[in-house]
Amino acid sequence: MHFAIQPRPHLSFRFLLPLAALMITGCKSRESSTNETQKPRVALVMKSLANEFFSTMAEGAKQHHQANSANYELIVNGIKNETDLAEQVSLVEQMVAQGVQAIVIAPADSKALVPVLKRAKDAGVLVINIDNKLDADVLKQAGLSVPFVGPDNRDGAKRVGEVVAAKLQAGNKVAIIEGIPTAFNGQQRRAGAEEALKAAGLNLAGIQSGQWEMDKANSVAAALLSEHPDLKALVCGNDNMALGAVAAVEAAGRTGQVLVSGFDNIAAVSPLLKDGRMVATADQHGDKLAVYGIEMALRVLAGEEAPADKTTPVDIIIE
Repeated sequence: MHFAIQPRPHLSFRFLLPLAALMITGCKSRESSTNETQKPRVALVMKSLANEFFSTMAEGAKQHHQANSANYELIVNGIKNETDLAEQVSLVEQMVAQGVQAIVIAPADSKALVPVLKRAKDAGVLVINIDNKLDADVLKQAGLSVPFVGPDNRDGAKRVGEVVAAKLQAGNKVAIIEGIPTAFNGQQRRAGAEEALKAAGLNLAGIQSGQWEMDKANSVAAALLSEHPDLKALVCGNDNMALGAVAAVEAAGRTGQVLVSGFDNIAAVSPLLKDGRMVATADQHGDKLAVYGIEMALRVLAGEEAPADKTTPVDIIIE
C-alpha cells in the first residue's frame, strides 16, 4: 500500500516569510555593526581626577567629543590618587580589553607605564602620550615609539621661577616643592625652577616632594617653614601643591612674608593670585591638552603618518 504525501505550499510560504524577515533583519544588524566599528573608540586615561587640572582636561575632551560625536566615541578615565600607578595600569588593560582603537594617556609615572603601553601597542592599539612625557630611554629599551603632545615644562617652570626671583634679593632663602620625582614633567619643572632661582643668586634651602597632592605639600611646606624661619619663597610644581603651601604659610602667620608660586592655572588659584597669596602660575591650557592628543590620534587612525612630538603653549599668569 502506498501513501502519497501532498505538498502544502501555503504552509511553506507561511514559514518562509518570517525566515526572510529574519535574514533581512540580520543583514541590517550586521551592516549597523559594521558602521559602528568604523567609528573609532578613543580612551582618555588621565591622572588624579581629584586634581582640578585633570577634571578640566576631562571636561575639555568631553566638549570636543560632543561637537564631533559623529567622528569618534570617547571613554574618559582617571585615577583616584596621583601615585596609584597600579590603578592606571589596570585602566590601560581594561581599555585594551574593551577594544578601543586609541589610548591618549597622561601617565602618572614616566617609566612604570611603559610596559603596559607596549602591550597595548602590540595588541594593535594606537598610543598618544600627553602632559607627562614617557621616559625616552625606557621607551627605547622597550622598542616603543609614542608621539608626545604637551608643554615644555622646564621652560614654563623657569619663567615662573624668574617671576619669583624678581621679587627677592640675592641670598634670600627659597625652597622647591616638586611633584613625583619619577615623573618627567616633575623633573623638568624642578630643573626649570632651580635654573631660574640659582641664576638670581638665591639660596636654595631645600627640595622636597609633595607628590602633586595638596595635603602632602601642606605638610612639607609646614616643615620647611618651621625649619627655615627666614624662608622667603615656596616654588611649587603644580597648583594643587601651591594651595597646600598657601595654607601652611597662613597657618604659620607668615602671609605676605613668604611668596608662593604654582603651575597649571587651575580656577582655585585665581583669587590667591589676585590678593597676593600666590605670585605666579603657568597656564598649560589643560582644557585643550587632551583635545590635542585626541585630534592627533584621529588623524593617525585616518591614515596619516604618526607625527613628531608636538609642543603646546604655556603662558605665565601673575594675576
